[in-house]
Amino acid sequence: MAAPSSVKPFSPEETQTILHHLQQPAVFKNMTCGWPVLRWTAEHLSGCLGNKLIRFRLGRKEEKNTPLFETQCSYVEAKLAHFLSWTQDQPGTDVGPFSEYPKSEYWAYADYKYIALLFQDQPSMFEDVQWSELGFEGRNGRESTLWVGTEGANTPCHMDSYGCNVVLQVQGRKRWHLFPPEDTVKLYPTRIPYEESSVFSQVDVLHPDPRRFPAFQGARAHVVTLQPGQVLYVPRHWWHYVESVDPITVSVNSWIELEVDDMERVSEAVTKAVVFALKSTMSDDNNDDWLNPTEEGVSGHNENMQYLNLALRASAQRQRGLCHSKLTPYPRDTRPVKRDSRGQIRKNSDSVAFSVPFGPHLTPVQSQQEHSPAMRGVTTNDLEVSSDTAQLENKTECDSSLTQCRTCDCADGTSGSSSEDYEESIHTTISTNDLLDCLVHPDVIACVTELLLERHTGTHRSMTSS
Repeated sequence: MAAPSSVKPFSPEETQTILHHLQQPAVFKNMTCGWPVLRWTAEHLSGCLGNKLIRFRLGRKEEKNTPLFETQCSYVEAKLAHFLSWTQDQPGTDVGPFSEYPKSEYWAYADYKYIALLFQDQPSMFEDVQWSELGFEGRNGRESTLWVGTEGANTPCHMDSYGCNVVLQVQGRKRWHLFPPEDTVKLYPTRIPYEESSVFSQVDVLHPDPRRFPAFQGARAHVVTLQPGQVLYVPRHWWHYVESVDPITVSVNSWIELEVDDMERVSEAVTKAVVFALKSTMSDDNNDDWLNPTEEGVSGHNENMQYLNLALRASAQRQRGLCHSKLTPYPRDTRPVKRDSRGQIRKNSDSVAFSVPFGPHLTPVQSQQEHSPAMRGVTTNDLEVSSDTAQLENKTECDSSLTQCRTCDCADGTSGSSSEDYEESIHTTISTNDLLDCLVHPDVIACVTELLLERHTGTHRSMTSS
């Protein structure tokens, strides 16, 4: 007999224990029964928002073997009612500014909408989002983001610098293609367009160009189609490409802060200082749209350096234990632990074994043996079966990063595997963006961050000891 809908398979405390041990994306099922936010269909939200204008991003439905970044999209300010009329594609209906964009040629996405701003005059709606039932005490819609899109609407493949991510699917389905942090080099990271906390991939993961990005063939795609009512957990630094697969989709997410974010803020401050210094300098090739529309503008070098020093100070204080941790939602054990092929902690003399309770209420997102564009046709949760047993060696050491830069063309990701490619590459002009792809590569920035923290901490110690 099925359990009553009011009884959740995991308590908030159990959920936090599970999240503490999960090392891969996983889907929680039957955990959101009774959440009022499940009523947030596009129709319902349209009634709540009325005449409020929302910014929509529009992209062309075309395959180009390159990601469609936000800098390349069109934008309109429209009511959600206009959006709904446009999706129904009925002649004579009021679609507002969508009239200039044929539905047969474009998809639309109201993405990154902070609920606290969207419903600032209806704060009671914050309580509809009940992350506290997953063990995130006090967290609701105030700390969450809303996403409303049409079929084909997508977020380019990227990695979030800060925290981990929990995502609730409300209406329609979304397909997630996730890649582990160890595959970063195979995803050809770039900071152009620049957005704080987002590292983009140069690869169109659905239609990759094997000549430009040969290493991507070895990337391990974990694919899942998220159904309404399900919650996806995305661990820290997992890459993801997200695409709506139904006519209308609605989802809500929340990024969960972690202690290590203090160090990540230093890395982001370094990246911002370098990118802004080079891209704001007049040059023949600095004529591209390099700043993401989500950013407020170009700040000066003095301001960026002030931000860097503040981030360094905060991180150093954390390391010295001068500030209490209020960010970590569940305890983190920093000791290295042995894990089995499913990513679970193995029992040893120093730790207590914990087996993640995978089953009908919690399913890991499967790692595909071979990534193929054909995976685009997968639409069921049958993909959520098991984790891949292959664990590649972490490539984040400085010497590995520099080796990668020496052995590949940072401009387009091609390797010198043939004399023809070599002859072509030696005549390639290195651009500012090519230089930045190497300078602010995540692995390189991680090394710079460690060096800065050592210098900052050492200087502080010498000052306090004098």
